[in-house]
Amino acid sequence: MHPSIPLRTLGAVASLCLAFHNDSAIAAGMIPETPVVVVDQQWGEATLNVRNSDDRPALLYSSVENIAEDTERLLVLTPPVARVEPGQSQQVRFILASDKPLTTERLKRVILEGIMPRQDAGGARISLSVRQNIPVILRPANLPIDRAPWKRLTWTAGVNQLQVSNPSPYVVRLAKSVTLLPGGQTLELNRTYILPGETLKLVAASTLGSHVRLFPATTYGFAVDSYDAPLSRR
Repeated sequence: MHPSIPLRTLGAVASLCLAFHNDSAIAAGMIPETPVVVVDQQWGEATLNVRNSDDRPALLYSSVENIAEDTERLLVLTPPVARVEPGQSQQVRFILASDKPLTTERLKRVILEGIMPRQDAGGARISLSVRQNIPVILRPANLPIDRAPWKRLTWTAGVNQLQVSNPSPYVVRLAKSVTLLPGGQTLELNRTYILPGETLKLVAASTLGSHVRLFPATTYGFAVDSYDAPLSRR
């Protein structure tokens, strides 16, 4: 039985719930029906319904954003701009822009921004913007579904450093911090994903421990129970 996680790391659980609901704070405005978009290459496209939760019409601006580690243009969406009436939804289509077979999952993001014209006391016209930023996962055709891809990560301890590698074809999503067990030392990943084939290094004051506790999320963005991964030695 591994020791309980220290109180100072409970913040990781809270931040995970926020980070993986849709990776941005949800407020009035344009609200996506799901926290993640998954585009399967077998079908070539996917759709997302976005609802205008405000009491007046707004323009929905949609755009694809590349992550820093993957700037290849693989996805287009339509329509880029649409008027959405109060309480109504607009369907946004995500279309794969490349016929080249995917060999691993790829990660992109979509920006959904609602622009509402409003009038101030002086009669001037101004626009208020509410933005959502959610992940888009592109999946190779016929890639088997893995409901716990974080179990495929390998964790290795060195001198004052931990290394995590993802040898799988899956994008693994998790909280920005992990915990070394026993002892409860908190280590920072500084981002909420590990890409296929990627290796990240984490600075540690000490690497004495047998396991690493992480706080993962499913492909569809929902937080699950923490997972204790075995830690190997170089």
